[in-house]
Amino acid sequence: MALFGALIGFGLLLVSYGVRGQQVLPDIEKRDPNAAGGVNPRLQVAGVFVGLVAGFGLYSLTGWPVLGVFAFLVASYLPRLVGDGNEVKAEIAKTEAIATWCEMVRDSIAGAAGLEQALLASGEVAPIAIRPEVHRFVGRVERMPLTDALIALGDDLDHASSDMIVVALVNAVRMEARDLAPLLTRLAMSIREDVRTRQRVLVGRARIRTSARIVIGVTVLTMTLILARGGALLEPYDTFFGQIWLALCCATFTAGAFLLRSFGQLEMPERFSARRVRQESA
Repeated sequence: MALFGALIGFGLLLVSYGVRGQQVLPDIEKRDPNAAGGVNPRLQVAGVFVGLVAGFGLYSLTGWPVLGVFAFLVASYLPRLVGDGNEVKAEIAKTEAIATWCEMVRDSIAGAAGLEQALLASGEVAPIAIRPEVHRFVGRVERMPLTDALIALGDDLDHASSDMIVVALVNAVRMEARDLAPLLTRLAMSIREDVRTRQRVLVGRARIRTSARIVIGVTVLTMTLILARGGALLEPYDTFFGQIWLALCCATFTAGAFLLRSFGQLEMPERFSARRVRQESA
Protein backbone atom coordinates (compact mmCIF):
# COMPACT_ATOMS: atom_id res chain seq x y z
CA MET A 1 0.00 0.00 0.00
CA ALA A 2 2.86 2.38 0.76
CA LEU A 3 4.46 1.70 -2.61
CA PHE A 4 1.08 2.10 -4.28
CA GLY A 5 0.61 5.50 -2.63
CA ALA A 6 4.10 6.58 -3.67
CA LEU A 7 3.41 5.56 -7.29
CA ILE A 8 0.17 7.55 -7.25
CA GLY A 9 2.08 10.61 -6.08
CA PHE A 10 4.71 10.11 -8.77
CA GLY A 11 1.96 9.76 -11.37
CA LEU A 12 0.35 13.01 -10.20
CA LEU A 13 3.74 14.70 -10.53
CA LEU A 14 4.11 13.49 -14.12
CA VAL A 15 0.55 14.60 -14.91
CA SER A 16 1.30 18.09 -13.57
CA TYR A 17 4.37 18.30 -15.82
CA GLY A 18 2.33 17.14 -18.81
CA VAL A 19 -0.53 19.60 -18.23
CA ARG A 20 1.95 22.52 -18.08
CA GLY A 21 3.90 21.22 -21.07
CA GLN A 22 7.19 21.01 -19.17
CA GLN A 23 10.01 18.63 -20.02
CA VAL A 24 10.56 16.00 -17.35
CA LEU A 25 14.05 14.82 -18.29
CA PRO A 26 16.75 17.34 -19.32
CA ASP A 27 18.06 17.37 -22.89
CA ILE A 28 21.63 16.31 -22.22
CA GLU A 29 22.82 17.09 -25.75
CA LYS A 30 21.69 20.73 -25.63
CA ARG A 31 22.14 21.49 -21.94
CA ASP A 32 25.21 23.41 -20.93
CA PRO A 33 26.44 21.99 -17.61
CA ASN A 34 28.09 25.30 -16.77
CA ALA A 35 25.00 27.38 -17.46
CA ALA A 36 23.27 29.03 -14.57
CA GLY A 37 19.57 29.09 -14.01
CA GLY A 38 16.80 26.61 -13.48
CA VAL A 39 16.94 23.73 -11.06
CA ASN A 40 19.77 21.24 -11.22
CA PRO A 41 18.44 17.94 -12.68
CA ARG A 42 20.39 15.98 -10.06
CA LEU A 43 18.68 18.02 -7.36
CA GLN A 44 15.32 17.20 -8.91
CA VAL A 45 16.11 13.48 -8.95
CA ALA A 46 17.28 13.69 -5.34
CA GLY A 47 14.03 15.47 -4.45
CA VAL A 48 11.97 12.67 -6.01
CA PHE A 49 13.99 10.05 -4.11
CA VAL A 50 13.63 11.93 -0.82
CA GLY A 51 9.93 12.30 -1.56
CA LEU A 52 9.50 8.56 -2.01
CA VAL A 53 11.32 7.88 1.25
CA ALA A 54 9.37 10.57 3.13
CA GLY A 55 6.02 9.43 1.72
CA PHE A 56 6.71 5.78 2.53
CA GLY A 57 7.98 6.63 6.01
CA LEU A 58 5.07 8.89 6.97
CA TYR A 59 2.51 6.44 5.63
CA SER A 60 4.13 3.63 7.61
CA LEU A 61 4.08 5.71 10.82
CA THR A 62 0.60 7.20 10.54
CA GLY A 63 -1.32 5.00 8.10
CA TRP A 64 -2.56 8.16 6.33
CA PRO A 65 -2.27 7.83 2.53
CA VAL A 66 -3.01 11.53 2.04
CA LEU A 67 -0.04 12.51 4.18
CA GLY A 68 2.23 10.11 2.29
CA VAL A 69 1.27 11.58 -1.08
CA PHE A 70 1.59 15.14 0.27
CA ALA A 71 5.04 14.45 1.69
CA PHE A 72 6.16 13.07 -1.66
CA LEU A 73 4.90 16.09 -3.57
CA VAL A 74 6.44 18.58 -1.14
CA ALA A 75 9.83 16.89 -1.18
CA SER A 76 9.75 16.63 -4.99
CA TYR A 77 8.87 20.29 -5.52
CA LEU A 78 10.90 21.69 -2.64
CA PRO A 79 13.90 22.69 -4.84
CA ARG A 80 11.55 24.87 -6.90
CA LEU A 81 9.47 26.18 -4.01
CA VAL A 82 12.48 27.50 -2.10
CA GLY A 83 14.70 28.23 -5.11
CA ASP A 84 17.18 31.09 -4.86
CA GLY A 85 16.14 32.83 -8.09
CA ASN A 86 18.90 31.37 -10.25
CA GLU A 87 16.53 31.09 -13.20
CA VAL A 88 15.74 34.81 -13.06
CA LYS A 89 19.39 35.71 -12.57
CA ALA A 90 20.35 33.64 -15.61
CA GLU A 91 17.69 35.41 -17.69
CA ILE A 92 19.04 38.80 -16.62
CA ALA A 93 22.61 37.68 -17.40
CA LYS A 94 21.47 36.57 -20.86
CA THR A 95 19.79 39.93 -21.48
CA GLU A 96 22.94 41.77 -20.47
CA ALA A 97 25.03 39.48 -22.70
CA ILE A 98 22.78 40.34 -25.66
CA ALA A 99 23.36 44.05 -25.01
CA THR A 100 27.12 43.47 -24.83
CA TRP A 101 27.07 41.52 -28.11
CA CYS A 102 25.12 44.36 -29.74
CA GLU A 103 27.83 46.79 -28.68
CA MET A 104 30.52 44.42 -29.99
CA VAL A 105 28.87 44.35 -33.41
CA ARG A 106 28.57 48.14 -33.38
CA ASP A 107 32.25 48.58 -32.53
CA SER A 108 33.29 45.99 -35.12
CA ILE A 109 31.39 47.75 -37.90
CA ALA A 110 33.70 50.76 -37.67
CA GLY A 111 36.83 48.65 -38.20
CA ALA A 112 35.47 45.92 -40.48
CA ALA A 113 34.78 45.84 -44.20
CA GLY A 114 31.04 45.35 -43.73
CA LEU A 115 28.23 44.11 -41.52
CA GLU A 116 28.80 40.44 -42.32
CA GLN A 117 32.48 40.65 -41.39
CA ALA A 118 31.57 42.45 -38.16
CA LEU A 119 29.09 39.71 -37.25
CA LEU A 120 31.63 36.98 -37.98
CA ALA A 121 34.27 38.76 -35.91
CA SER A 122 31.91 38.97 -32.93
CA GLY A 123 31.61 35.18 -32.85
CA GLU A 124 35.04 34.75 -31.30
CA VAL A 125 34.50 37.23 -28.45
CA ALA A 126 30.77 36.81 -27.80
CA PRO A 127 29.70 36.80 -24.12
CA ILE A 128 29.67 33.38 -22.50
CA ALA A 129 25.91 33.43 -21.90
CA ILE A 130 25.15 33.49 -25.65
CA ARG A 131 28.42 32.19 -27.13
CA PRO A 132 27.03 28.80 -28.28
CA GLU A 133 24.20 30.50 -30.19
CA VAL A 134 26.55 33.01 -31.83
CA HIS A 135 28.98 30.23 -32.79
CA ARG A 136 26.13 28.35 -34.50
CA PHE A 137 25.21 31.55 -36.31
CA VAL A 138 28.77 31.94 -37.61
CA GLY A 139 28.65 28.38 -38.93
CA ARG A 140 25.36 29.02 -40.73
CA VAL A 141 26.63 32.13 -42.52
CA GLU A 142 28.91 29.92 -44.62
CA ARG A 143 26.02 27.86 -46.05
CA MET A 144 22.97 30.17 -46.12
CA PRO A 145 22.10 33.82 -46.76
CA LEU A 146 22.92 36.26 -43.99
CA THR A 147 19.27 37.21 -43.40
CA ASP A 148 18.25 33.56 -42.90
CA ALA A 149 21.20 33.02 -40.54
CA LEU A 150 20.16 36.08 -38.50
CA ILE A 151 16.56 34.83 -38.22
CA ALA A 152 17.88 31.43 -37.08
CA LEU A 153 20.05 33.25 -34.52
CA GLY A 154 16.93 34.96 -33.14
CA ASP A 155 15.24 31.57 -32.82
CA ASP A 156 18.27 30.15 -30.98
CA LEU A 157 18.47 33.08 -28.57
CA ASP A 158 14.68 32.97 -28.02
CA HIS A 159 14.64 36.37 -26.33
CA ALA A 160 12.61 39.53 -26.88
CA SER A 161 15.69 41.78 -26.67
CA SER A 162 17.57 39.78 -29.30
CA ASP A 163 14.57 40.01 -31.62
CA MET A 164 14.94 43.80 -31.76
CA ILE A 165 18.59 43.47 -32.73
CA VAL A 166 17.84 40.75 -35.29
CA VAL A 167 15.16 42.91 -36.94
CA ALA A 168 17.55 45.87 -37.11
CA LEU A 169 20.31 43.76 -38.65
CA VAL A 170 17.99 42.04 -41.13
CA ASN A 171 16.63 45.38 -42.30
CA ALA A 172 20.16 46.73 -42.57
CA VAL A 173 21.18 43.79 -44.78
CA ARG A 174 18.12 44.07 -47.03
CA MET A 175 18.29 47.85 -47.42
CA GLU A 176 22.10 48.00 -47.41
CA ALA A 177 22.03 50.54 -44.60
CA ARG A 178 25.32 52.21 -43.82
CA ASP A 179 24.65 54.25 -40.67
CA LEU A 180 23.80 51.31 -38.40
CA ALA A 181 26.00 52.16 -35.40
CA PRO A 182 23.67 54.80 -33.82
CA LEU A 183 20.72 52.40 -33.99
CA LEU A 184 22.70 49.61 -32.33
CA THR A 185 23.85 52.06 -29.67
CA ARG A 186 20.27 53.02 -28.83
CA LEU A 187 19.21 49.38 -28.77
CA ALA A 188 22.06 48.45 -26.40
CA MET A 189 21.21 51.36 -24.09
CA SER A 190 17.54 50.33 -24.04
CA ILE A 191 18.39 46.71 -23.25
CA ARG A 192 20.78 47.71 -20.46
CA GLU A 193 18.15 49.97 -18.93
CA ASP A 194 15.78 46.99 -18.97
CA VAL A 195 18.45 44.92 -17.19
CA ARG A 196 18.84 47.55 -14.47
CA THR A 197 15.08 47.66 -13.94
CA ARG A 198 14.85 43.88 -13.63
CA GLN A 199 17.74 43.83 -11.17
CA ARG A 200 15.92 46.28 -8.92
CA VAL A 201 12.78 44.14 -9.11
CA LEU A 202 14.83 41.01 -8.37
CA VAL A 203 16.17 42.54 -5.16
CA GLY A 204 12.63 43.31 -3.98
CA ARG A 205 11.29 39.88 -4.81
CA ALA A 206 14.15 38.16 -3.02
CA ARG A 207 12.37 39.11 0.21
CA ILE A 208 9.31 37.19 -0.95
CA ARG A 209 11.39 34.06 -1.57
CA THR A 210 12.88 34.43 1.91
CA SER A 211 9.37 34.67 3.37
CA ALA A 212 8.39 31.53 1.45
CA ARG A 213 11.31 29.61 2.95
CA ILE A 214 10.39 30.76 6.46
CA VAL A 215 6.71 29.86 6.07
CA ILE A 216 7.48 26.42 4.64
CA GLY A 217 10.11 25.71 7.30
CA VAL A 218 7.88 26.75 10.21
CA THR A 219 4.94 24.76 8.81
CA VAL A 220 6.99 21.60 8.34
CA LEU A 221 8.47 21.94 11.84
CA THR A 222 5.01 22.45 13.35
CA MET A 223 3.62 19.40 11.55
CA THR A 224 6.58 17.33 12.73
CA LEU A 225 6.02 18.34 16.38
CA ILE A 226 2.29 17.64 16.14
CA LEU A 227 2.92 14.19 14.64
CA ALA A 228 5.44 13.43 17.38
CA ARG A 229 3.44 14.75 20.35
CA GLY A 230 -0.14 15.02 19.08
CA GLY A 231 -1.52 11.83 20.58
CA ALA A 232 -5.31 11.99 20.89
CA LEU A 233 -5.36 15.24 18.91
CA LEU A 234 -4.63 13.29 15.71
CA GLU A 235 -7.14 10.46 16.20
CA PRO A 236 -9.88 12.10 14.06
CA TYR A 237 -7.56 11.93 11.05
CA ASP A 238 -7.69 8.12 11.18
CA THR A 239 -11.23 8.22 9.79
CA PHE A 240 -12.29 8.64 6.16
CA PHE A 241 -13.62 12.16 6.71
CA GLY A 242 -10.48 13.00 8.61
CA GLN A 243 -8.44 12.10 5.53
CA ILE A 244 -10.68 14.33 3.40
CA TRP A 245 -10.10 17.22 5.79
CA LEU A 246 -6.37 16.52 5.79
CA ALA A 247 -6.40 16.59 1.96
CA LEU A 248 -8.08 20.01 2.04
CA CYS A 249 -5.48 21.31 4.50
CA CYS A 250 -2.62 19.98 2.38
CA ALA A 251 -4.16 21.49 -0.76
CA THR A 252 -4.46 24.86 0.95
CA PHE A 253 -0.84 24.76 2.06
CA THR A 254 0.31 23.74 -1.43
CA ALA A 255 -1.67 26.52 -3.11
CA GLY A 256 -0.21 29.08 -0.70
CA ALA A 257 3.33 27.86 -1.32
CA PHE A 258 2.92 28.10 -5.10
CA LEU A 259 1.42 31.57 -4.79
CA LEU A 260 4.43 32.71 -2.77
CA ARG A 261 6.72 31.28 -5.43
CA SER A 262 4.77 32.92 -8.26
CA PHE A 263 5.04 36.30 -6.49
CA GLY A 264 8.82 35.87 -6.45
CA GLN A 265 9.09 35.16 -10.19
CA LEU A 266 10.05 37.75 -12.78
CA GLU A 267 7.98 37.58 -15.96
CA MET A 268 9.89 38.15 -19.18
CA PRO A 269 8.23 39.73 -22.24
CA GLU A 270 7.11 37.44 -25.03
CA ARG A 271 8.88 37.38 -28.37
CA PHE A 272 7.22 39.20 -31.23
CA SER A 273 9.69 40.60 -33.76
CA ALA A 274 11.33 37.35 -34.89
CA ARG A 275 7.97 35.87 -35.86
CA ARG A 276 7.16 38.99 -37.88
CA VAL A 277 10.52 38.83 -39.68
CA ARG A 278 9.95 35.14 -40.50
CA GLN A 279 6.54 35.91 -42.01
CA GLU A 280 7.97 38.71 -44.13
CA SER A 281 10.79 36.52 -45.43
CA ALA A 282 8.28 33.79 -46.35
